[in-house]
Amino acid sequence: MTTTQKDPVLVVLQLSGGNDYLNTVIPYTDPIYRDSRPAVGIPDDQILGIDGDVGFHPAMGTMKDLYDQGNLAVIRGVGYPDSPRSHFRSMDIWHTCEPETLGTEGWLGLATRDIDPNKENIVTTVSFGPSLFRALVLPGVPVACVDNLASYGLLTGITGEQQRDQILDRFSRMYAPELGNDVVTEYLGQTGLEAMKCADILKVAPERYSSTVEYADTTISQKLKGIAQIHTAGLGTRIFYCDHGSFDNHANQAGMLDTLWTDVSLGINDFFADLSEHDATDNVIMLLFSEFGRRVRDNGSGTDHEAAGAAFVISDAVKGGQYGEYPSRKAEDLQQGDLVPNLDFRGLYTTVLEDWFKLDAKPIVKGNFEAPRFL
Repeated sequence: MTTTQKDPVLVVLQLSGGNDYLNTVIPYTDPIYRDSRPAVGIPDDQILGIDGDVGFHPAMGTMKDLYDQGNLAVIRGVGYPDSPRSHFRSMDIWHTCEPETLGTEGWLGLATRDIDPNKENIVTTVSFGPSLFRALVLPGVPVACVDNLASYGLLTGITGEQQRDQILDRFSRMYAPELGNDVVTEYLGQTGLEAMKCADILKVAPERYSSTVEYADTTISQKLKGIAQIHTAGLGTRIFYCDHGSFDNHANQAGMLDTLWTDVSLGINDFFADLSEHDATDNVIMLLFSEFGRRVRDNGSGTDHEAAGAAFVISDAVKGGQYGEYPSRKAEDLQQGDLVPNLDFRGLYTTVLEDWFKLDAKPIVKGNFEAPRFL
């Protein structure tokens, strides 16, 4: 009997820099929100209400449409205990699931090994961007690194190798001081050999691609276009990873956040329209997360780092709605001015690993955590 079942695919969009939870999923009926944000609060008449208590930022029209269609899950109060409020360290924790120690194994590197233990497909996982993400790193597990798919591997295969070398060099300079040269060198030695093979495989994706969707000329839209090209080319990639930012809005937050979410929303809209045109949406979920949120009280023109944030999951397969409790904004419930996370991010990962990929999550996330069942 012939089966048409497709393998599940995950697209991760990392909102780098600390996206402002309170101005993304806005508790506009709470007077504390208005009192705490005289400079950066969003006016009521601009908020895209999704229920009687919260609404989306006005630049998140695509997200509002997806929510109304039942294809968006909002995961509230996500974080982990005792956040250091450091971009680098917090993102490192999200990437390795190791809040207590310096982890050397990326959670999606471990997932890639479980999905393809014999390395039968060296493009099982693809990283888009100028630097390799630690979430994907595991010694012995290949990752295809792409900065610009339009030029990747097209000049007799050399450009793809040069791109990968540059990406891995950035990775080495970024992480060697923290992890030690031996760990980084071991990883690069085991993964660098696949550079030319990845280039040769991925360069066919633009050649096979045709679409009526015209993506915006922004960095995130072009990354998502590249992901769509590889996904629709049928190369067997199961995990895609990219980022956009910076969401580090200490000043001029109003203009910056509007631009950031406009670009993200347009990119997501075009991406799913493209996949829909190719009948390629039914086996894809997209996860959006940020390393932390921003403090309840603004600083005059922006907001500073805090612990709790929001994550989003988009898919035809998702059970749309809101998951988890919105943390209290009351002064007595804050920690150093921060919202207190009430859902460990490793529970979010557990849902993706168990309910989507059908993997054993415990060894990947390093424990058992409450998992919101949005799939």
